[in-house]
Amino acid sequence: QVQLVESGGGSVQAGRSLRLSCVVSTRTSSDYCLGWFRQAPGKEREGVATFHTSSSSTMYADSVRGRFTISRDNAKNTLYLQMNNLKPEDTGMYYCAAHSELFCRPRAIDFNSWGQGTQVTVSS
Repeated sequence: QVQLVESGGGSVQAGRSLRLSCVVSTRTSSDYCLGWFRQAPGKEREGVATFHTSSSSTMYADSVRGRFTISRDNAKNTLYLQMNNLKPEDTGMYYCAAHSELFCRPRAIDFNSWGQGTQVTVSS
């Protein structure tokens, strides 16, 4: 079982940056696929980026590639999402998620552990 706690959300103007954090607590030392997702009101949950702990491989949604960076600090058991050049369409609740399979894609249906979310609001 994996526990995930997000933080770092807030309200910013377009063009600014935010860094989200997700503390990941696991009972085992197994490798995981970790991901960031977001959901705007009235819209489906969207995959933003993923990171697999076995290879440090990453994947990004087209909408954020080049602006967002996913990374992990092993010593702090923390997953990050650095978000630069934010746009109003980046507004939403951001969730950290995990699963223990080898494949690692930003598809919500693949993930079975979720955090409570942190709100990001970008104004124009």
